[in-house]
Amino acid sequence: VQLVESGGGFVQAGDSLRLSCAASGNIYSISVMGWFRQAPGKQRDLVATITSVGAGNLNYADSVKGRFTISTDNAKNTVYLQMNSLKPEDTAVYYCNAIIKTAAWSPDFQYWGQGTQVTVSS
Repeated sequence: VQLVESGGGFVQAGDSLRLSCAASGNIYSISVMGWFRQAPGKQRDLVATITSVGAGNLNYADSVKGRFTISTDNAKNTVYLQMNSLKPEDTAVYYCNAIIKTAAWSPDFQYWGQGTQVTVSS
């Protein structure tokens, strides 16, 4: 299983970016997809998650509520993060995360993408 991210870059404060992450490989089901971020010298923190079951429960870090929107295309095993009104403190490496079963009988396993850099200049 691989998670491949795209969409990072260098932007000015107030700009927008959209991150994408596609999961591929031996996937039976995905229960949760999400985004985490890690700034230099800091721990990796949750940004947003979305469940793939039912209505898709959403969870956002308080620091991004109202500015970031997470969504999925379940047919493509892809999760998106629309980031608006970006601030310098949003600067970090953003990592895609997914909880995946590779078979009906297999346990859930957590996978990570390689990370994509987002830099917001003031």
